[in-house]
Amino acid sequence: MTARALAAETIGTALLVAAVVGSGIMADRLTADTALALLANTAATAAALVVLITIFGPLSGAQFNPVVTMVMALRGEMPASRVLPYVAAQILGGILGTLLAHAMFDLTLLQASTTIRSGPAQWIAEGVASFGLILTILGTLRASGNVAATVAAYIAAAYWFTASTSFANPAVTIARTLTDSFAGIRPWDAPGFILAQIGGALLAMAIGGWLFRKD
Repeated sequence: MTARALAAETIGTALLVAAVVGSGIMADRLTADTALALLANTAATAAALVVLITIFGPLSGAQFNPVVTMVMALRGEMPASRVLPYVAAQILGGILGTLLAHAMFDLTLLQASTTIRSGPAQWIAEGVASFGLILTILGTLRASGNVAATVAAYIAAAYWFTASTSFANPAVTIARTLTDSFAGIRPWDAPGFILAQIGGALLAMAIGGWLFRKD
């Protein structure tokens, strides 16, 4: 593990969250149409994912997500010693991304979200979102495909077909508790999301390991 890998995970997650939160703030300012705002939020997030995974992939794997790091370590595709530093970098980057978005839009830097995102439907949605994300990554790697493109496409779709709008990332979930804006989630709703994300990721790892194994 190098300092550059940790820097890549921190900067990449920060820019991803800045794109998620910042585009949500911009969309909310420009339109009162919730569907149009979500469409703008989706487009910015997907575009950012393509760029960030492409440029940071060679440095750190461009994981930007604790459940991706967890799965890669459990599959033996990265050393267990990297897990905690990677997750810490991702969480730090996510928080910095939220603060950066607030600074760009001249908002109070430190906030707590009041947006309610809770209940079985939301948790199922997050499990599905994370399941699909991990399955997308594993399947694309098996096919030697373009992970940046498939992950961005999946997340764009999942924004619309999941009730939770597809957080699918514990670091991003934590970061979004710190913004009382379009992208926010109440801090006390975050644990349910994170548990669902972990469960969905582990299920995808098990099924993907069977589906995509090299015979």
